[in-house]
Amino acid sequence: MAVDTVARIRTAIERQLAPIEIRVDDESALHIGHAGRGEGGHFRVQVVSERFRGLNRVARHRMVYQAVAELMGRSIHALAVDARSPDESADKISSTS
Repeated sequence: MAVDTVARIRTAIERQLAPIEIRVDDESALHIGHAGRGEGGHFRVQVVSERFRGLNRVARHRMVYQAVAELMGRSIHALAVDARSPDESADKISSTS
């Protein structure tokens, strides 16, 4: 299921944000036994997109959350976001997955 969810997150973000770079990591194993976890897993996304240029961090996070909205609360319990524009990614995402 987690591999499928990673693919679904990636596809949703690619469709909405046309990223130059994207990395999606499943961190669910780090949160086993987490109180209130309920449905879904814990994921971390790193996204570099031209669409983030000129936007503040909150606006960027909203765009990512909007892209994966249908997965929230079911497939995704928690989502950590690192969203950058191309000119901010001097230390670009280490590897794409």
